[in-house]
Amino acid sequence: MIRRTACWSKLVQSVRVGSSSSLPTKRLRDHRCFGSGAASNAEQACEASVCSKFGKNEYADVDWDNLGFGLVPTDYMYMMKCSNNGIFEQGQLNRYGNIELSPAAGVLNYGQGIYEGMKAFRNEDGNLLIFRPDQNAMRMKIGSERMCMPSPSLDQFIDAVKQTAQANKCWVPPPGKGSLYIRPLLIGSGPILGLGTSPEYTFLVYASPVRNYFKEGSAPLSIYVEEEYHRSSRGGAGGVKSITNYAPVLKALLRAKSRGFSDVLYLDSVNKKNLEEVSSCNIFIVKGNVISTPATAGTILSGVTRRSIIEIARDHGYQVEERAIPVDELSEADEVFCTGTAVGVAPVGNITYKDKRMEYKTGAQTVCPQLYSTLIGIQTGRIEDKKGWILEID
Repeated sequence: MIRRTACWSKLVQSVRVGSSSSLPTKRLRDHRCFGSGAASNAEQACEASVCSKFGKNEYADVDWDNLGFGLVPTDYMYMMKCSNNGIFEQGQLNRYGNIELSPAAGVLNYGQGIYEGMKAFRNEDGNLLIFRPDQNAMRMKIGSERMCMPSPSLDQFIDAVKQTAQANKCWVPPPGKGSLYIRPLLIGSGPILGLGTSPEYTFLVYASPVRNYFKEGSAPLSIYVEEEYHRSSRGGAGGVKSITNYAPVLKALLRAKSRGFSDVLYLDSVNKKNLEEVSSCNIFIVKGNVISTPATAGTILSGVTRRSIIEIARDHGYQVEERAIPVDELSEADEVFCTGTAVGVAPVGNITYKDKRMEYKTGAQTVCPQLYSTLIGIQTGRIEDKKGWILEID
């Protein structure tokens, strides 16, 4: 589906036209042209030459119409390290590739790691629009505190995301064809044998062009309510985006998919009767003019898309409640939908609980597409951003 063409070679050629005293002249595989110092001669020369050679509307050779949600290696990733002093050093963009870790790295042995996810869209003018990166930066800070890790500052986080998006601009799909999914990752990269905090941390950001998360595309999802396994428990790390949250859901998820379901909806681990969240997204139920979603109280991830949809729904005149939702209310709902960075706003066609299949309204006249239309309109620049949610990059 994808052939790596002149996208990278044009970038290298454009760098070579700059001043030889300010730009690196290493072999291609070691070539680095961006640093995190905004005022550096190297970065200024590289950015100027990339813009002049690449232009706003040149693309990597990708079959955009058949793009899914799988990893497509792009050209650059950003890396920054932090040692025992808790301060992250100046980072830089490197060629995308494998990283080296000690077998005793904290992330490999004790799971000390968190990640974020966000999207960059290309508007009709060719500029990049990144959706609410400040919210992801703040969530990473909260998560890093829970996992006993230092975190980049808000400015460092946003700068790294911005540089990664700029450097991989040719991999951002054309308008209406998807987005560039950006993955910031913070890991304990230093070696440690006994249980404890890592002596070194690595913050990196990579990206991949994506389209629909679910194989159903925009078709309604089929959800199974899981009763045997739980995603998180009180006092745990379910409320932060720890890497340790995700492997435990795989058994239930794979089992549900083998039965033809799209995903799994989890219940609370104490009462086993209240809705929590789906494996990788938050859930909303609609009854009349009231939209309800489980309250985030330490066991549910506070999604950026979730928060945005709540605000958009209220702007549209809906009453939105964040509360405990008994699973029995699923049988009374008119409509159900899921939200998340990867999934966007996805309608749910049916949910199965205790062998009872419940059907829900879907289609153009329902709440879900109305809210999604507003969200994606803001994200892509078709609707004016009056909330300050968009970071625009020329």
